[in-house]
Amino acid sequence: MPEMKKEEDFSEWYNEIVDLANLTDKRYPIKGMNVWTPYGWKIMRHIDTYIRQECDATGHDEVNFPLLIPETEFQKEKEHIKGFDAEVYWVTHAGLNQLDVRLLLRPTSETAMYPIFALWIRSHSDLPLKVYQIVNTFRYETKMT
Repeated sequence: MPEMKKEEDFSEWYNEIVDLANLTDKRYPIKGMNVWTPYGWKIMRHIDTYIRQECDATGHDEVNFPLLIPETEFQKEKEHIKGFDAEVYWVTHAGLNQLDVRLLLRPTSETAMYPIFALWIRSHSDLPLKVYQIVNTFRYETKMT
């Protein structure tokens, strides 16, 4: 495998390191949804713990927003989400019932967060709002093998 410098293409470099270290198994039948090996998951848990400690130390609070985002909220952020359209996983049914509003698995969290932040922040006294979340995002990856 050719050596890739992280400064040139960090994403490609990261994927190469994950492959070489066997941190994930790519044989799951959906592209981009790899299975973390026990060793790889242990490393990710250590990284998450470090990030949480650093965020907590600066006065940030952890939150957890839903995995599903209504299409109506997603469309409100058209400018921000440009480029995600082709990568979205859509949920169209709940059981056997077709949904009135399509839902998507979050490709990014902002579209779930902004409407709630607008409810939480009513005046300057509610600022600064210092929150973070560590969650999976889901994108239909056509480039990955």
